[in-house]
Amino acid sequence: MKLCALLTFGSLLAFVGGTSRDYNAHCRCLRMETKIIPPGNLRSIKMIPEGPHCPQEEMIATLVSGERICLDLQSSWVKKLVRFILKKEFRQRPAAHFRILA
Repeated sequence: MKLCALLTFGSLLAFVGGTSRDYNAHCRCLRMETKIIPPGNLRSIKMIPEGPHCPQEEMIATLVSGERICLDLQSSWVKKLVRFILKKEFRQRPAAHFRILA
């Protein structure tokens, strides 16, 4: 009986230890920042879509200092920031022009 329990526990440890470190089985953001962060303090922004790991979208900002902060997507300044980024991306990658063949 002890041998069976030991084998079960050992295989469980092997399974947990063998999983990828890139997979996160929970939300990364536990606390959301609502205060406005000056644009000069932002180094990068990463959007993480909702999925099996978390039921909501997450936005993680990396500051110039290297600190990572989760931004509240319901905050008005974050919504404006997202719109600004999307407009900038659209301007950098203009829509393809289609020729109409008659």
